[in-house]
Order: sequence, then structure tokens, then C-alpha cells
Amino acid sequence: MNFISHYKGLRVLFYSLVLAALPTTALARAHASPIGSIFFQQAIKGTVSDASGPLPGVIISVRGTPLSTISDAGGKFSIAATSGDVLVFSFTGFKTVEVAVGTQSTVNVTLKEDVAQLGGLTINAGYYSVKKKESTGSIASITAKDIETQPVTNALATMQGRMAGVEIVQASGVSGGSFDIRIRGQNSIRTDGNSPLYIIDGVPYASETTGYSRSNVVQPYTASPLNSFNPSEIESIEVLKDADATAIYGSRGANGVVLITTKKGRAGKTRYNAGATTGFGRVTRFADLMDTSQYLAMRSEAFANDGTQPGEGDYDVNGTWDPNRYTDWQKELLGGTMEYTDLQASASGGSENSQFMATAGVRKETTVFPGDFGYSKANVRLNINHTSDDKKFNMNLSAGYTAQKNDQPGVDLTSTALTLAPNAPKLYNPDGSLNYEGSTWDNPLGALEGKQRSTTRDLLANGVLSYELTTGLTAKASIGYTDTRYQETRTQPSTMFDPVYELTSDFSTMVMTTTARQSWIIEPQLIWNHTLGRGVIEALAGATFQERSGRTISQEVAGFSSNALIYNLASARIIAVLQDSDLHYRYQAFFGRINYNWNKKYIINLTGRRDGSSRFGPGKQYAAFGAVGAAWLFSNEGFWGENSVVSFGKLRGSYGSSGNDQIGDYQYMDTYGATGANYGGTIGLGPNRLLNPDFSWETNRKLEAALELGFLRDRIMLTVAGYRNRSSSQLVGIPLPATTGFSSVQANLKAEVENRGVEFSLNTVNIEKENFSWRTDFNIAFSRNELLSFPDLDGSTYRNQLMVGQALNIRKVYQCTGVDPQTGLYTFRDFNGDGQITAAEDRRAVVDLNPDFFGGLTNHLKYKNWQLDFLFQFVRQRNYAADYNSGLPGTMANQPESVLNRWQESGDKAAFQRFSAGSDPGVLSAYDRYIGSDAILDDASFIRLKNIALSYTLPGKFLKGVGCRLHIEAQNLLTFTAYEGADPEFRFSGYLPPLRVISGGVNLTF
Repeated sequence: MNFISHYKGLRVLFYSLVLAALPTTALARAHASPIGSIFFQQAIKGTVSDASGPLPGVIISVRGTPLSTISDAGGKFSIAATSGDVLVFSFTGFKTVEVAVGTQSTVNVTLKEDVAQLGGLTINAGYYSVKKKESTGSIASITAKDIETQPVTNALATMQGRMAGVEIVQASGVSGGSFDIRIRGQNSIRTDGNSPLYIIDGVPYASETTGYSRSNVVQPYTASPLNSFNPSEIESIEVLKDADATAIYGSRGANGVVLITTKKGRAGKTRYNAGATTGFGRVTRFADLMDTSQYLAMRSEAFANDGTQPGEGDYDVNGTWDPNRYTDWQKELLGGTMEYTDLQASASGGSENSQFMATAGVRKETTVFPGDFGYSKANVRLNINHTSDDKKFNMNLSAGYTAQKNDQPGVDLTSTALTLAPNAPKLYNPDGSLNYEGSTWDNPLGALEGKQRSTTRDLLANGVLSYELTTGLTAKASIGYTDTRYQETRTQPSTMFDPVYELTSDFSTMVMTTTARQSWIIEPQLIWNHTLGRGVIEALAGATFQERSGRTISQEVAGFSSNALIYNLASARIIAVLQDSDLHYRYQAFFGRINYNWNKKYIINLTGRRDGSSRFGPGKQYAAFGAVGAAWLFSNEGFWGENSVVSFGKLRGSYGSSGNDQIGDYQYMDTYGATGANYGGTIGLGPNRLLNPDFSWETNRKLEAALELGFLRDRIMLTVAGYRNRSSSQLVGIPLPATTGFSSVQANLKAEVENRGVEFSLNTVNIEKENFSWRTDFNIAFSRNELLSFPDLDGSTYRNQLMVGQALNIRKVYQCTGVDPQTGLYTFRDFNGDGQITAAEDRRAVVDLNPDFFGGLTNHLKYKNWQLDFLFQFVRQRNYAADYNSGLPGTMANQPESVLNRWQESGDKAAFQRFSAGSDPGVLSAYDRYIGSDAILDDASFIRLKNIALSYTLPGKFLKGVGCRLHIEAQNLLTFTAYEGADPEFRFSGYLPPLRVISGGVNLTF
């Protein structure tokens, strides 16, 4: 359904009456010509259509003359014209088409929709679709055109910087890494209770990460589930943000909803598409660290300040290591090149009634770390659509399978590269073996003998069946199934360590995590559409029955008979179970929606859902949620004429509530677990959770108001939205006295969190010519997160983490007042004035790590067969400074060059305190406070050329019958920032930051 299809019914009747009333001469007047050119005129007939069929009401005119006509109810027209004339086909919402008249007597034309006028066309709202201009909710979207220009493996990466209010941060530059996503802020105090709901072709997809921290140490989060999905298969991604858009999903939509729709086949001859892309990636930038001379001078000065001499273990300065050696360890350990190859193929086509699309792809990539490591992914997907001859029955079946293999080093070398002394020994001996320089250091390449490997097998299938019972009433059923199998291992063989220790395979260890989870969902629905008065009413009623089950088991094994058998559990002497957890979740809901659109001016949308979750105790399992949304299309009131600058205007607002049950399973029960203690050959059991059947849903109440404006026939579209979300009844651990044997009990706390903000979106069509077009999309979001209340916060386990009136993502820190010019030590504000600096009384300064604002600027330029797209992402924020993980300046660890601005003698005004080798208690105490102060947090604002893509489509005459598009893309190409660390966007210090990726390829269509 598009913008025009709503007009057709009314316009068919209107234009049929007009055509019947007009005299023939009014529609076929000849040219006034002194030589009687009327004798050379001919009747031109034809049909005007759009993508969905015949188009009535199209104006067909002869350019430069008053001669015109209108297409009838079937899109047919007839007009008199002379050879050499030009027929002009124009219709509101479509691009104008001109056709030169020759000797032909028939002209059939297909009009293409004008995106600038249609304001985004129809968007997916989950259970229903809605025209963007008539939506009462807040929905952001991107399409395949935005996705296909980005050389990424995770669908979330394609959304960065493109959606107002949607904050996405990549958690690791390691292949297969995860992403942290927040839609309009953090609602829950629990960091694991803020994930959005992912829906892929109508099937919920689990957002919980797979894996276990002990078996995955190279990423701040374990693997992202959406890595299993291929971005090239995506047709569009919609993000539902406000109550009106999310309430129909009830508790599952409390933190927003991400809808992913895959590509589907279209009627016509079978078309084949094949694409090949290859590229490389490198670390975007290195930190500015000391060279050898600077480093050794720092160490010498540190010992002089302490009044001590280098000790036996100070190999860097006691003459053991070469003082003239210099190694750039960032370049050595992180300076490799990641190479990747991506191959994709598809076939699609079908008849008017049945269509299909089959896709397959393979991707392989290496890493920037030394050694033979890599990541590979293979995927297949099949989609089938069928419609009966009478158009009453529709069927869509889709299934996709993905296999991933990730082979990474067992340790992230980033932290080592940033802190290793620049005069540390060389990596290899002359014979090629690893150099341990007389056991004076841990060769970082030794750690690469350890491996982290993971395999994922993921199946997602769904089917949608619908049947029109009678005019306006349709029955529909959606069925989905997912199956995920994940295994992860981390090995630490004895060969990781210095051979001088003569360790055998009996000292080798492995941690293995295996996860298996399945889910099914059935959603029957009834959909009713009816014209009521001067408006249209749409109603939807349905139910959801969902079940998810699974198991995760993590084991640590040690004592192998041989390192060659390190992946064989049977060869291990010791086996310990670290985690053994079952997952069993049942969800049931009934939902409904009523939408009334009166005269395309006033729209009201009511949604409601009653949810049932197995995560709560008896009597608390069910809750009702709902929302109301309304819109006024004041541009349809006739305030402005057709030639007005303002072409579209809408006011909309919404209010509603949703719940949140993201607390894990069995939390309300009193459960027991293995103690791990062996008594008489038996492992005992002990209580690990207290019974509390009274806790229930978190509740999120959302309020929004927005103004949407279009100017110059919608060539400029502006949206301004303000929102306020409040989340209450927070599910947190309530502190208990130690005498109970438990630190806390899970319960609803009367704490309340608020997110409020303003979002701006601007879309412009700057130039729209036959051979050149230029479009710009801009978005920016200003947000504020605040803890409104938290009863007895000072007596809770959150007392050092949270503060009423402040954001959840804060740090309570000392306030550093600089370096004392006399002592050369950091000084701090004494808040209570007792003459002492203590954590309990003086750690009161607050630093908010949430961004002040963030957004993106995208441009799309097209000149003939050339296409250029680029995105600038920007953020204003604070982050930990470059020296956060470097250790005390003066000790045996390299430092950022900035610490050279240090105190050296009485009277100095410096940014950093005096160097110390670690033996001065005063320096150590001041440094510990400095690490916990506001001085360690720096301005990490940046503007980044996030993505740029250039493509060229070869003219058809070069490859007859074959379409060919050549393209090059770059990700994270340039960064403009004053931040001195490795990457201002990256919040997870000590891990590999996102890479700069450059790629090129070819796509063939035939």
C-alpha cells in the first residue's frame, strides 16, 4: 500500500464522472496552425500504471499546448497529438514523465513514486503497516539502500548515526563482536534489563548474549545474536520508540522494538544477482605514547624522586634490556591488516500469484592480531509468497540458516600494546623461537598459543497465512521457530608460558561453554477494515503464544595427557562445572488495535495488550498495558493553497504504558545450587535465592508530542519530537542483613527512572534533475536520564553507584583541584571540611557519561550512473582519558606523551603529579584518588566520517542483458576529535576498538 493507493477508489469515481461530462472537443482540440497541421494528428492511446496497477486521474498533456486529458478508472487514456509533440504525464506524488511522439499509436507509461512528496511511503509498524504521513507513533527507519553501502557483518552497525534517539556503540573491533544499543536511554537500573525487542519477519529473536565470561575474554560483552543475520538480506529496519508504536508489543516493547524485514521475490522473469566484495581493515588510530628516550627519562626521574635505585626486577633500566631498542608495540601487536572477502548470490522471480527469492552468502575475514586467526560466516535463506487467483488467500514462508566460526586469540593484546615498555626485548630468537630474554618478561606472542574459538548454528523460520473471510475482514496466523546452537572454548595450553618453567600438558586448561536454545511462537489475528462516515476504521485483534527453552553449561577442564588433546574432555584429569543453567520461558498475550482516520485529517489510534509471563509468581503473572495516539493533519484543512511553501503539516502525540520482565527465569522462587564442596565424595547443595512470589512487572510510562512539517511540495521534511519516559517498580535486589545469609532478595523497588529529550530529523531533496540528484538526511537527539527516586538508597548496594537527581550512568568521583605546586601531588576537594580526603565523605563529584547529544548527517548524490553516499556521525560526550589504564607514571609501563606535562620542582604548574617508581606512599595514595576522580575523564566528543560509498553502474550497451555495478566503500574512515586516546567512541578500555574498513566489489544482475 502506497501514498497513492488510498486515492484510487475516490478518484476513479470522480474522474469517470468528469470524463463523461466533458465534450469530446474539450479533450481533443487540435493545434492552431496556419498550415493545417491537424491533418497530421493521430490518436495516441495507452495505459498509465504504477507499481501496483492502473493509475486513474493522471493528467496527460501535450507540452506547450492547452491540449490535455485524464486517465480513466482503468488507467487508460486517449489524446490527439502530432509527430514531434511531447506528451507529459503528471500526477501528485509521482515523478513527471515525458514521452516524445513518433509514429507510434500506443504509449504505455509506468510512473514512479516521488519519495520527496511521499515522505517515506509506507512503513512497517509490526502487526500492521501505516503510511508515514498518517502515523501517530514515532518510527525511525532505514532501507536496503542505506544498508548495502556498509561493509559490516552485524545489522546493528548499519543503524549507527542514522536514527534519531537510537544510540549504538560497538563493543569490540574483534570479528563477531557485540553492540550496546539504547533506544531513548536507559530505563532499568539493571544494565541487563534495557535490551530492545528484536522482530525478524514477525518472529521474536532473543536479545540475550550467548557465551560466558570465562570462555570469552576478548570482548567486553559476549557474542551478539544478530551476528547470525546477514545484512544483505534486509529490506528495511524500523525502530519503534514511543508508546503508540510499542504498546501493542506490551512488556516486550518496553525498551523499544527493532523490526527487521527481509527481502522478498517479485513477479516477473527470474532474475539472478551475484556480488563479490573484498576489503581490508586496520585500527583507526594509535595512542600517542612515549618513545624509548622519553620512557627511560621518566623511569630515571621516578627513581630520583623516590630517592631509590632500580631493583633486580627493573629490567628496563637496570642494564638487562637494551636501552637503545625501540619497538612500537601498538604497530607490532595491533598493526596488522584484517582482510575479508564477501560473496553473495540470489535468485528471484515468479508469476503474478507466486514469487520466490533464494539467497546465499559466504564471508571470511582475518584479524589485525599476529597469527593465523579469523572469522567466517555462511548463510542461506528462502522466501516464498503465494496469492490465490481470487486474491483472498495469501501465504508467505521464509527460512534462513546461518553457520559461524570464530577463531580468535585467547587474550586481547590491546592493553599490552599500550603499556609494554618500548625497549622491551625482541619477540623472536634467531632460530625463530619465542624470545623470553632469560625469563625477564612474558613474551606477548606466547599468549597467542591460547585460542578462543566459537561456532554458531542458527535457524529461523516463519510462516504467515491470511484469508479474506469477507469484504474488509481477514483472518491471519503467524507461526515462527528459532533454534540456536552455540559452543565456545578458551584454551590455555602449557606452551603459552616460558619454557624455563618446564610445564607439561598437565598444567593446560580449557573452559568450554555450550548453549542451546529454541523458541516457537503462534499469533492468530483478525483484521477488519471498514468505511465509517467520512472516515476509515481499522481494527486488529490477536493473541500470542510463545515458549522459549534452552540450556547453558560451562565447564573448566585441566590436566591433559597431551596438548594435542586439549579439546577432548575425556583426556582431562580434572573437570569442574562452572555454570549449569536451564532456560524455560512462557509468554502469553492478547492484544488489539483500533484506528480511525476521519477525512484524512484527524486520526486516533488505540492499542492494548494483556501480557502473561512465567517469570513472575502466581497472581502476579498478568498485567495490562496500552496506549493512545492521535494526529491532526492540519495541512489538509485548506489553510494554505496548493502553491503554499508549507505542503504538509501534522501534530501528533501519544501516551501509554508497557511492562518489563527482563529479569531472567525462576527469580521469584527459592532455588538451590551446588556448593562445589566435596564432602565424603558428595557435592552438597545450598540455597542461592530467596522466595519472593510478590514481585511483578516493571512499568514504563511514555509520553510524546511531535510536529511534522513539509515544505516546497515536501522537498523539505522536518520532524521535531519531545518525549518523557518514566520507569517505575524497578526490579532490583533489596539489601538484606548479613544474618539472613543473603545479601539481597529480588523485589520491586519504588525507584523511578526518567528519560526525557528532544529529537530532530530533517530530510531534504536539494536537487532533483534528470541526470543529477542530491538528498540530505540529518538527525540529532538531546537526551537526559535521571533517577527521580530511590527509597533508602544510602542503605542499598547501589549507594556508591547511584544518586537521586542524577543519571544512572554516572560516576561518583573525587573532585581533583589540580597539582600542588609545592608537593607535586594531586589535591582534591574536601567536601565535609574535616581535613581528610576519604571515599565515604569526599567522593561526591558527579560525572555523567551519557552523551549530551548525538546524531548523524547523510548525503546521497547521484549523477547519471554515479552514486555517492556518505555519513558523518557526531557525539558530544565524556570518556576515560588515555592514561586510565596505563598505571602510575614512573613505573614499568609505557605512558601517553601527555604525562610529560608533570611536576618536577617546587613552583611548577603542571597537569600531572610527579613521577614515582611506586615506592612513595604519598604519590600512590594521590594517584589512587586521581584514578577515581573527575580528572581521569576527558572530553571524547568527535565527528566521524562513519561511512562513504561510491558506485558506478555500467550502461546497458556494454553488457547486454547484464546489469553491472562497481562499488567501493569505507567505514570509520576519518575521525575529528581532541581526544588523546586510541578511539573516542570506544567505551571499553583495554579492548580492541572498531576498525577502519575499506572495500571494493562488483554486483551483477541478469
